[in-house]
Amino acid sequence: MPTDAVTQTGSPPPTAAPRVALRHLLGLEDLSGDQITGILDLAAQMKAVNARRIKKLPTLRGVTVLTLFVEPSTRTRMSFELAAKRLSADVMSFSAATSSLSKGETLIDTAKNLEAMGPDLIVIRHGAAGAPRLLTQHVGCGVVSGGDGFHEHPTQGLLDAFTLREKLGSLAGRKIAIVGDILHSRVARSNIWGLGKLGADVHVAGPATMLPAGIEDMGCTAHARVEPALEGADAVMMLRVQRERMDGGFFPSAHEFHRFFGLDEERLKLCKPGAPVLHPGPMNRGVEIAPEVADGPQSVILEQVENGVAVRMAVLYLVAATHGLDGRVD
Repeated sequence: MPTDAVTQTGSPPPTAAPRVALRHLLGLEDLSGDQITGILDLAAQMKAVNARRIKKLPTLRGVTVLTLFVEPSTRTRMSFELAAKRLSADVMSFSAATSSLSKGETLIDTAKNLEAMGPDLIVIRHGAAGAPRLLTQHVGCGVVSGGDGFHEHPTQGLLDAFTLREKLGSLAGRKIAIVGDILHSRVARSNIWGLGKLGADVHVAGPATMLPAGIEDMGCTAHARVEPALEGADAVMMLRVQRERMDGGFFPSAHEFHRFFGLDEERLKLCKPGAPVLHPGPMNRGVEIAPEVADGPQSVILEQVENGVAVRMAVLYLVAATHGLDGRVD
């Protein structure tokens, strides 16, 4: 089985394509800075494809991608399915609400039955941390995490890094502030790992009740006030308050959260002039981010969504190619 994701039989991608082996994508903690850079470089080529009038490549023709989403999703699921279709893959879409999972079937039994139908790649989102890694132990196809519990959301971290790299160039030495519900955010964890491995100076801020113990062991600087994190930041990423993952009172009210941690135009002035504003969505307008900032000139939120398709095209291609499935990018 080939281990080089771009040295395959048939026509290879252009010589500018990165040489990245990616058997699965379970988290950015598992990747090196060079691997992350290689994925982002290939995503830049995929983005150029998405700018064409005909946004289609024959790269994964004959490959079947199964999207197994046990948690709700809009951007991630649709982005993966669109990415697969733009690479000419066949897509099977799984709905947990109408599946045997709702009857008590285990995830492993469900996955084994689905694998018997012959998918080549499985994209999974699950509420339990570690579910994608568990899946790799029971199926033979490539597995890509679309987010698992409080663990990671690796493709969100990649698309955020891609967006920041477009806006700022090299991320080495850049101060990036991540603000909000750090405790419950798999997006925060992927960004801390990913941006840190690209050389960024990552600062996180949130109420003390929303800062995980030991978060600085991941290589970031933590603040229980928002101002130190924003001061001189090259970019700021706001995170949604994830009420569905909370089992207690982490802050008094939405009004109080916005008062002390919400990003409004006045707080944005603490960042460097023109600093891009990111948000993984969905947004709680008026809670973690003011509408005038979300819709303002420094917002790159919709660009993140656009870039997500290109990044997921790159990930699907690399995982498929590492599994020996022929592909071309031309």
